[in-house]
Parts: sequence; structure tokens; C-alpha cells
Amino acid sequence: MHTVDVIIPTYKPDISVLRLIDDLERQSLAPSHIIIMNTEEKYWTKLIQESKEDPLEKYDNIIIQHVSKKEFDHGETRNQGVALSDAEFFLMITQDAFPKDRQLIANLSKALDRDVAAAYARQYPKSDCNLAERYSRKFNYPNEPMKKTQADVGKLGIKTYFCSNVCAMYRRDVYNAIGGFTHKTIFNEDMVYAGNACQRGYAICYVPEAAVIHSHNYTCMQQFHRNFDLGVSQADHPEIFGTISSESEGKKMVLQTIQHFRHIGKMYLVPHYIIMCGFRWLGYKLGKNYKKLPGFVIIACSMNKEYWK
Repeated sequence: MHTVDVIIPTYKPDISVLRLIDDLERQSLAPSHIIIMNTEEKYWTKLIQESKEDPLEKYDNIIIQHVSKKEFDHGETRNQGVALSDAEFFLMITQDAFPKDRQLIANLSKALDRDVAAAYARQYPKSDCNLAERYSRKFNYPNEPMKKTQADVGKLGIKTYFCSNVCAMYRRDVYNAIGGFTHKTIFNEDMVYAGNACQRGYAICYVPEAAVIHSHNYTCMQQFHRNFDLGVSQADHPEIFGTISSESEGKKMVLQTIQHFRHIGKMYLVPHYIIMCGFRWLGYKLGKNYKKLPGFVIIACSMNKEYWK
């Protein structure tokens, strides 16, 4: 049986993080350690004071490391978490994703054959998830498992490199061979890693029987900022994204979502959805071309403003 550690980046955590820790500790394949990479110690202190519950006292396998907001980086902070682990496999999970059952860790670990760099979980929507976001979960996380390699680029395009650190497990030996996550990145460190892995001959697995509950109801502006950073990440890594377009996949999702609204008799949702997609597209296009923009415009457009300071 392989050893598994869990790494959770947190920022302004609320009491749900304590529930997540409990859920992870109860997994059928229990983690050797849960490593929390927390941004700004004051927020963790506030959580403990308000909840009157300290997981460090409840469990003996919790490691917590605090970083400042200025120090936080999507890639490097996760690398620092991995450095605190000596497990053969490690699971990256975000603070707002919750295991659907007790088999999450076991099901992901089964997929990590020697040629597999990472395996990511299915994401189910929360009960309050809007219909457009609910359908996007269905589009991006289908029922069928997938094992993707560089040979699939012609067929799958950008989806070949799709992997999500909302919940994804990695082999430590492959991580060491690749050199970890990119050391400075605004966003999208999981897909950059997956692209590097595929180009080096490894596979990325999608494991639908491993599942978490996770979704967001983003506003138009939140979608704009998020997609701006997505565009920046792709512009900064032409070795991964330079020859693959993600726009065709986006168009496919838009058309299928509109067809879904028609099928369920909710065509009145289409105008707002199209406006939302316009914000996404504009953010992405500006992000892809951020090097042509003045600094103050970049900071105004970006979700991760600390990255530019």
C-alpha cells in the first residue's frame, strides 16, 4: 500500500475547513499527513478562536505552514507543501472541495500506475449551484474515465492537459523527475504540470469514481478576472499552450449549454449566459495579450493582484 499525504492551501478559512479535515481523516485509505499551507497566520488564528477547535490538538498528523499573502504563489506554495511530505503519493485539494464518500483517496491512488503522473477527481456541483455552472460540471467531468497522453492531442486538444488541483493526486517520483510545479505562476499550475508530464511521455488520468463536491456561482466580473489570469498563464507557457487552442473547446461548451437550456425549457437563461461568456472571452483575450497592456490595466484586470506587485 502506498503512502499518501494531503496538501491543502488555505486562505481566510472558515469552519468548513475543519469539516474537510475530518472527512479526510475518515477516508478508507487514511492520509499519513495533512499539510496545510495557510496564507496569513492571523486568519488561521481567528478560525481556531471562533470555532474553539484546533485540529492540531485533535489529530497528530497535521502539519501547518504559514505564508504571507505576498509570498503566496499557486505553484511555489504547493511545492513548499510537497517539500514537507515524504509520501509516495500526494493529494492536492482546495479548502472548498469536499469528498463525496470515504473512497476518494483510495480510488485516486489506484489510478497512479508507473506511467501516470497525476489523477484527478470528478467534481459534483453544490446544492446552490446555478444551472449554467451545473452543466459545466457535466461537460468537464463526464461519466467515463480517461487516460490521456500526448498522442491524444490531435483528438482531445487542450483537454489532453486538463487536470484540476481542486482535487488531484500525484506520484512523487514523477513530480521529482519533472521538477514540480512551475515556481512562479499566476494560475493554472495544474495544467502546466500536466502538459509537461504528457510531453515527457507520462499520462494524466480522470477518475470519475473519485468525487468531490465543489462549484462556484461566479459573477460576470469574477469570470472576467479569472479568465484574464487563465489567459496570462497560457501566454507565459507557450511551450505547453502555444500550439493548442482552447477556444474551440470553449465554443463547444457554450453551444451545448444553450442546447441544454432549450432541452429543459429554460431558454430565458440564455441571454445572461451569453453575456457571461462575453466577459469570459474578453478576459481571456486580454490575458493572452497582457504583454501589450500597461501595468495599471493588467492589475485592474487580474484576479491575483499580488502576483504583479
